[in-house]
Amino acid sequence: MTARLICAELDRPGEQVAQRALQLAGGLARLGVEDGDVIAVMLRNGPVFIDAIQSCQTAGCFYCPINWHFKADEVAFLLQDSAAKVFLVEADLLDEVASVIPQGVVVLVVGGNRDLTAEQLSYETWLADQAPFAGEPRTPRAHMAYTSGTTGRPKGVKRLAPPAEEREAMAAAMRELSRAAWGIEPGVRTLVSAPLYHSAPSSFAQQSILQADLMVVMPRFDAEQTLALIEQYRIDTVFLVPIMYVRLLRLPAEIKAKYDLSSVRFVASTGAPCAPDVKLAMLDWWGPVIYETYASSETGMITIQDPVSARRKPGSVGLPIGQTHIRIVDEQGNDCPVGEPGVIYVRQPAVPDFTYVNNPEARAKAGLGDLATVGDIGYLDEEGYLYICDRQSDMVISGGVNIYPAEIEHVIITLPGVADCAVLGMADAEYGESLLAVVAAPAGQLSAEQVQQHVRERLAGYKVPRRVELVDSLPRDDNGKVAKRRLREQFAPA
Repeated sequence: MTARLICAELDRPGEQVAQRALQLAGGLARLGVEDGDVIAVMLRNGPVFIDAIQSCQTAGCFYCPINWHFKADEVAFLLQDSAAKVFLVEADLLDEVASVIPQGVVVLVVGGNRDLTAEQLSYETWLADQAPFAGEPRTPRAHMAYTSGTTGRPKGVKRLAPPAEEREAMAAAMRELSRAAWGIEPGVRTLVSAPLYHSAPSSFAQQSILQADLMVVMPRFDAEQTLALIEQYRIDTVFLVPIMYVRLLRLPAEIKAKYDLSSVRFVASTGAPCAPDVKLAMLDWWGPVIYETYASSETGMITIQDPVSARRKPGSVGLPIGQTHIRIVDEQGNDCPVGEPGVIYVRQPAVPDFTYVNNPEARAKAGLGDLATVGDIGYLDEEGYLYICDRQSDMVISGGVNIYPAEIEHVIITLPGVADCAVLGMADAEYGESLLAVVAAPAGQLSAEQVQQHVRERLAGYKVPRRVELVDSLPRDDNGKVAKRRLREQFAPA
């Protein structure tokens, strides 16, 4: 079964969704994409993104989603590092990145009306000429997300293929995991508005395509439109992130009361910690349908907090899903006692192991036996509920988006006049966290606006610090690292 797809004004039956995916898989094979290869996708939410997701099940390739806000340098690294053979990109985004596309990469241009080079093809025209995939069966694949740590350069997370004899059992385990974490099961009617270039909504969409009766994909999130679509299509399973909760809750009372939300039975959320007060307000409004999952691109879905535990254990991300194994480990590698924070190591048996593209050292460093960590710090309580203290230490999660300060620091330090800098996350009532840049520069030589403009010209807009503080020098620990804890205390709101 393939889900009927609703995208903006488009209503595409499941049979057509499946046919387009088969044609794309066939076309990719004829372009030289082989089992285990990568295609890059720089698209907004829409039907072609769904084509790409679905085609990888047949073509046996990974799709590498690229945030369409990225600038040329950011895109250049991902295209090179992933070794993508084909690049699907929207026409209006092409000018920004055309000069950095590696030679030999076939570019499939979506929409627009422009002159194309020899290595650029109009996607819809090209797809119409493609016969469905007819080769030997390949290993079904999914997305290859890029994530990062303290190096400033993202790492590609590539899921290892299970042996052929284990494939069906792993697929069944993934379906059960999706039911527990996402609320997805055969016949559901789902809605997703978060950008599909993020891992969680992408995974949600993958399983929706395979299992749902209907999937509504919003081009972008709009609070009232979300309510209207739920009522119109009798949606029962929704993917939202905490910032969307905040914006829904801010709707006027008369708008909240206008729409019938009684069809909703499961709201899936992950990617950012949800403030307990926000979650309780959503539970009071929508009823006992709000679920939260702790997950990562590397490890998959690890815990689930159901509506009952959300009220009983505020601040927790819940209990392990199924056979998930969690260990909290101190700096000496010993298991931490109940309630004591340490590094979170996990294993999700329903998800195949992973590797980091071109970075075996990072993968080895993340391992502890058959467990792995992404550097998050947390603890387990006496009932086994997991609490997250820090996410990858310095990583900032703003509006559900992972932002890595080292990348921004590497840009700021190139601005003439900057002697030192640090970027960190500060509590933000709407976004969860927002970016603060603390910049050391001689008095009068720089302004906050100059720092922001320097970053804006080189990185995506959401990586531009909302606040810049100019100082004479930065505090450093004995080991030479910037003491970000002291900066947080110094610049915390009064």
